[in-house]
Formats: sequence, structure tokens, C-alpha cells
Amino acid sequence: MEPPLEKIPTHYLYPCMVFAHRQEFEVSTVLGSCVAVCLWDPGIQMGGINHYMLALWNGDGLPTPKYGNIAMEKLLRAMFDRGCTRERLVAKVFGGGNVIGNSQGAVTVGERNIAVARELLQDAGIPIVASDVGGDVGRKIIFNTRTGTVLMSRLKRMDGKPLDLPDGRPR
Repeated sequence: MEPPLEKIPTHYLYPCMVFAHRQEFEVSTVLGSCVAVCLWDPGIQMGGINHYMLALWNGDGLPTPKYGNIAMEKLLRAMFDRGCTRERLVAKVFGGGNVIGNSQGAVTVGERNIAVARELLQDAGIPIVASDVGGDVGRKIIFNTRTGTVLMSRLKRMDGKPLDLPDGRPR
């Protein structure tokens, strides 16, 4: 008889939080206009993830991971503190949907969040190897911190309208 498989510990990542761990975890979160950046170091098989709501901290109040620039800084620091190196890191980016509509030609919160993720990762020299961003849908992701694998599902709209692909094409 084979021994039972060990269950991978799970963690739910709330908005405005960062998670990085040397142990294997399956980290899940749900995204609307928020963005999550998953970083993975294949050299030591370790990953981390953030979940931010707004693009940039403007200096008012506390510099929390509610803001993309702070969330990226805290995630990178957590990864480096656990032995990751910038040269090996790769990123996967999710979210930034216009889930409430009403953009009327203006740049949406989700679009600003996506732009900040791309800019900060480019500035850090970290390649984006996968992403699913934009459109008008929410997403649920599950990130395995040991393998770097991300499972993603698009959430159905509650108003019954068909889901669109991130480039605007209907499904």
C-alpha cells in the first residue's frame, strides 16, 4: 500500500497583501480591477505573490501594499530576503479587469494597475512569462509557490452579458 500523498498547504491572499514562502503553498486570490503579480525563482523553486488595488501610492497615509509600487517593493524584498536573485526571477501577471464597466473612454483603475505592473517589472529587469489581464471579467488564480504554476479561471458576469476576451473580442 502506498503512503498517502502529502496535502499542499493553502493560503488565501486578501487584497493589499503580499505572500512569499520557502515552503510549497497553493496561494489563491480573486481579482477584479486589482492586479496580482506572481514572482518565481526557478533556481531555488520559490515563489511569492502580491495583490494590490491601486496603481501608485501618492505619499498620503501609510505606504501599504494597497498600492502597486509598494506591493512590488515589498514582494521583491520578501523574495530577496529568502534567497531569490533578481537575475533568475520571472513574473506572471493577472487581473486588471474593468468589472464594473462605465469607463466611457477614460483609463480605468484596472488599466492603470496593469501598466504599473508592466513598468515596475521592466524597470526591475524581470521578464513577464505569462499574463491574463484586462477585459471585463474577474479572475480567480491559484499560484503554486514551489512550481511557479498558476491555475486561472475567469469569473462569470452577474449581469448575464457574454464574457469578452481581454482584447475585446466576444467569446
